[in-house]
Amino acid sequence: MKALAEFTRTTLIGGLLIILPIYIAVLLLAKTVKGLLSLLQPVAAQVPASVEFRQIVAILLLVCVCFVVGLIVRTGPGLRAKNACERALLEKLPGYTFLRGLARRLAGTSEEQTLQPALVEIEDALVPALIVEELEDGSYTVLVPSAPTPMAGSVYILPRDRVHPVDIPFTQAIGVFSKWGTGAGEFVRAMHKQAMLEQDSGSAGNSVADGRGGPALSRSPRP
Repeated sequence: MKALAEFTRTTLIGGLLIILPIYIAVLLLAKTVKGLLSLLQPVAAQVPASVEFRQIVAILLLVCVCFVVGLIVRTGPGLRAKNACERALLEKLPGYTFLRGLARRLAGTSEEQTLQPALVEIEDALVPALIVEELEDGSYTVLVPSAPTPMAGSVYILPRDRVHPVDIPFTQAIGVFSKWGTGAGEFVRAMHKQAMLEQDSGSAGNSVADGRGGPALSRSPRP
């Protein structure tokens, strides 16, 4: 009887460990889809009620509009008009610059160092974060995204020695936040690799300064 109870308990727990993550993932996906569909409501409202699958038609219309706008900004006059509009209006909207940088990083078209993945020291912990900007005094403004929604989080201003940029793909860093920290070891490995490269670079610099192939040796002054 005891063995049967133990078998039933472990079987239920095993099933729960499979069903619960799937259930939570479906809920998050449904919430995301619902948010996207709500954004498309103004477009879908313009589609005649007699048309079937109005949401799909609205998505296709939005894709076409994005494609046409992309073609326009690839031209010289279109690019100048876009830049002028951004400077005069869009950059004054709260969050526009941040979201623009985020979209560029996700698309892999940004060469800026903004939103660079990093590990930051907060109290006694190493925390995965994104560098927002470097300030005039050398400190950094960083965003520590919340899990599993990287678009929200806490903002910190930290000195340079507590911010450790890491060389990992931006999409991989966002994936760590959206998966409740799964894969955060990539941040740590990238930080250690960067530290080793800097150490090797420093050793090579000392060897060159010494004028020989081996490491520089300290010399005591002759009496």
